[in-house]
Amino acid sequence: MALCSPAFADEEMDRILDEAMPYMHHSCESVLANYGEDEEKVAEIVRLMAEVSLFNREINVEEAVPDEAERDGLKDKFVEALEEACEADPDALLAGAVDLAVKDALN
Repeated sequence: MALCSPAFADEEMDRILDEAMPYMHHSCESVLANYGEDEEKVAEIVRLMAEVSLFNREINVEEAVPDEAERDGLKDKFVEALEEACEADPDALLAGAVDLAVKDALN
């Protein structure tokens, strides 16, 4: 999205929000209860929520972390932080846990 016009970015964010909205009510635990057997679906839901978090925080990962090797390591940091947040409170909204994991991974 970094190279997109503002109008295109808004359209893309609207699309992401539309796709993420049906899952926003899920907790860490309920998303696994409903989709846990489909790892790709869980990953898709988490990815959508991470995109919303990055948009809301006005973070462009390529600009914030210009080094490609460092960006590759962000995924591991993110997954670790998300697992910790969900283990600490399985009833927490997944969107909130994802937002915390985004924040933690980028700090």
